Amino acid sequence: MEKSYFATLLALIVHQIDAAYWHEWDLFHLPGGVQGYLLFNLLALPVLLLGYRHVVLGSPQARMYARICAALGIATFLIHAGFAVAGEGSFHLPLSIAIIAACLMAGLWLGWRSRRTATA
Repeated sequence: MEKSYFATLLALIVHQIDAAYWHEWDLFHLPGGVQGYLLFNLLALPVLLLGYRHVVLGSPQARMYARICAALGIATFLIHAGFAVAGEGSFHLPLSIAIIAACLMAGLWLGWRSRRTATA
């Protein structure tokens, strides 16, 4: 599960970097603009990093954290696919699309691994 968690975490972090370029806080109408976006990341990233630690150490909480990370990867894709279908013009560059697709693929892989084994 360690490799699939790492891949999902990496895709999510790179997506957040790309999201800053696209001003994702405007897309989501986040209160506080960029400050709200940064606050979200200050809250979410430590949870995901802590989850990676649990996976690496094989703790009893590893599966729970893996499922959270997997869900975020899948949700990232679904949310942005919905925006694209609705005609939103952000995240249309090839690497932006590839990163969002990577969130889905890695999230599905992690979700599958989290069901298959506790810490493998």
